[in-house]
Amino acid sequence: MSQKDTALSKFFASAPGRLGVVGLALLLFPAVFAPFIANGRPLLLVVDGRVSMPFLSHFFAPKSSDYDVFVERCFNFLALFLPLGAVVWFAFRRARNLRKRLLALLALALLVPFLLVKPRMERDYRKAIAEPGAVCVFAPLPYSPFEQDVDARPFAPPDARHVLGCDSVGRDVASRLIYGARVSLAVGIFATAISLVIGTAVGIASGYWKGWFDITVMRVVEVLMCFPTFLLLLILMASLGGEESKLSSIPLVIAVLGLTGWIGAAFLVRGETLKQCAMSYVQSCEVSGVSTRRIMFRHLLPNISPVLLTWGVFAVAGAIMAENGLSFLGFGVKEPAASWGELLRQAFADPMTYWHLTLFPGAAIFLAVMSFNFVGDGISKALSPK
Repeated sequence: MSQKDTALSKFFASAPGRLGVVGLALLLFPAVFAPFIANGRPLLLVVDGRVSMPFLSHFFAPKSSDYDVFVERCFNFLALFLPLGAVVWFAFRRARNLRKRLLALLALALLVPFLLVKPRMERDYRKAIAEPGAVCVFAPLPYSPFEQDVDARPFAPPDARHVLGCDSVGRDVASRLIYGARVSLAVGIFATAISLVIGTAVGIASGYWKGWFDITVMRVVEVLMCFPTFLLLLILMASLGGEESKLSSIPLVIAVLGLTGWIGAAFLVRGETLKQCAMSYVQSCEVSGVSTRRIMFRHLLPNISPVLLTWGVFAVAGAIMAENGLSFLGFGVKEPAASWGELLRQAFADPMTYWHLTLFPGAAIFLAVMSFNFVGDGISKALSPK
């Protein structure tokens, strides 16, 4: 059994690992396939024998006035690539080289419409739907997360029409929860990736070069560590993301969280680098004249990557909590983008009366944080040398 198979078997043998995977599946599936689950535009429309798919133009070219187009295009791309890629993966599982080429070609082919299709004016589909003989197929939740339902009252509790109720302006809560998962996952993953890159670079350089470089860098890191992280986030978001700011809120939150969250990774990588540098394989590389860059990235980095992977999974959970905390306080993701923290903020005036805006977003945050923490715990046990 290979090392990879051994790690996977140990991961799924642990109860936290299995629970974490189930939780992530419950979180990822609706987030990735959100346009097919909650959408105010018809998925299929047949009028006078003409067949059209009105949601497609918005699927490939989201309007920037609604929300951050980069996040939406990333998830919409995954909604197409994952099922088609799974078919290619299983159909050519014995031809690995061909499978890699086909997956790369599939990714490039799916990128084309996302790059070429431009936003355009939408026609009024209500008139077409009202025509005799028209056939219209909507998503299971026929509501956009950004449009107010004129027939719904603000703060309406769950009913047959809106299964999780409405928010303060009559928007469907279930739809906003699904699209809010996209925001939380994007912020958590991209912010953690930025933190990992910066923290790994600082930590591995400091641990390998040691001496005055290590002392100087670590003192700077310790000074930065003295600032309360969440207070620093509030200050940065208040100064950079005010009402008059032209910066898009989601990339701004990602950048702020990523640029303030790398300190823990730097300390962790430095410690692991010092431990690895004391081993004989690093000393053999230095005696043999191997370049510093090769030692760092071809020898040290792969050996500290298990620790980085574990830290990164836990860091995603922390970034999700931070994003929702900022949105709850009004400093995070801006309207009309969907955010779990923003939904919780709407219920702050009377949490018991607006219980659906307290319960459902809170449960979503709990599920996300619990799942990533359980997965991190499972990875830690799977990669443990014992």
